[in-house]
Amino acid sequence: MQLLNDMELFLEVGKAMSFRGASAAIGVPISTLSRRISRLEKHIGLRLFNRTTRKVELTEAGQAYFERCERIVEDARLAHEHLREMLDRPNGVLRASLPVDLAVDFLAPLIGQFARDYPEIRFELDLTPRRVDLVSDPVDVAIRMGPQPDSNLIARQIASLPCCLYASPRYLERNGAPAHPDELAEHECLRMSAAGNGGAWALRRGDEVATMAVSGRFSLNSIGMIRRLAGLGMGIARLPSLLVAADLASGTLQRVLPEWTASAVPAYALTHTRLLPAKTQRFIDFLQAHAQRAVDDGHWPLA
Repeated sequence: MQLLNDMELFLEVGKAMSFRGASAAIGVPISTLSRRISRLEKHIGLRLFNRTTRKVELTEAGQAYFERCERIVEDARLAHEHLREMLDRPNGVLRASLPVDLAVDFLAPLIGQFARDYPEIRFELDLTPRRVDLVSDPVDVAIRMGPQPDSNLIARQIASLPCCLYASPRYLERNGAPAHPDELAEHECLRMSAAGNGGAWALRRGDEVATMAVSGRFSLNSIGMIRRLAGLGMGIARLPSLLVAADLASGTLQRVLPEWTASAVPAYALTHTRLLPAKTQRFIDFLQAHAQRAVDDGHWPLA
């Protein structure tokens, strides 16, 4: 960047053919111009100007360098303008990594609305539970659920999803319904393997909090699969309430320990830097503005 700045000053002197004239044009002291040009000549190893008390002229090397510098500085200026445009006007391809269950059941209506609001943005969505490398993978933002491990990534919470316990009528008929959280130890519990402390569930009833270890044959990294297995009678599941509305309506699932609620599951937008292009920043801002509001108001889904 210092070399590019020196090249810009060299161009101004070359255009004016005068240190005094360049100084007046760009507001840089003559002494600073002289020192910077001398440093540039020393860096290159060639004299760029012939200086006398009456005039300043480009040397042969200076003339060739002047022509090259004009193109380089102009390209740099255009590049900076293009980057400023990217920052100010959302456009281009937004590459996002999304967990499939959250994307299909929770985010799809929001993404659809965002796409309508920003028609110049195109989308490449990778629906996967794997933890992408936001530095080396071609991904602008990753949406993930649950507590996030300490890392150098920037995590912005977009929503907190209330959770309750659910099971199928078939499972409850076969195994009985727990009357208190302590009885969960006697049941098959479908656990989220990638959600922090998946082996212990915390439940709340008013000011009363109960935390108990749970176990079961299934440990998964997919909310959709947990929901499906719960519907098939394989155990009790801790699930975001918004994602089971259809199952409750159809009778596939029913509430377990209805006086108790489970810890909410946070959803985060992860990026590897805070300096984001407009397309990514607007997407995260949109999710932060709309997702939690829809959850709180109970207006989900949006579509």
